[in-house]
Amino acid sequence: MTQKTITRADIAEAIYHELGFSHAESFKLIEQILQNIIYAMQQGETVKISKFASFIPHAKKERVGRNPKTGDKHTITPRTVVSFKASNTLKSALKNASK
Repeated sequence: MTQKTITRADIAEAIYHELGFSHAESFKLIEQILQNIIYAMQQGETVKISKFASFIPHAKKERVGRNPKTGDKHTITPRTVVSFKASNTLKSALKNASK
């Protein structure tokens, strides 16, 4: 099975064909949606897209890590990571697609 990566351009092209927006409007729509998601997560908010998934930002504290190869200890800086939680609808769709 050959895997294809879906890009912003592919999504914009689908919007262009299916909804009749211009190419420029399609790209602008995608960018605006992504910017809204990013901004909400920067504010610490969970983003839930019904029947798709939730994007949940988690603040990680500073901690001491260790290089497993050399044993050297290093400080890992605080950061925010995002977890992706698929909805039951998405899980079912993927499960059915693999049958």
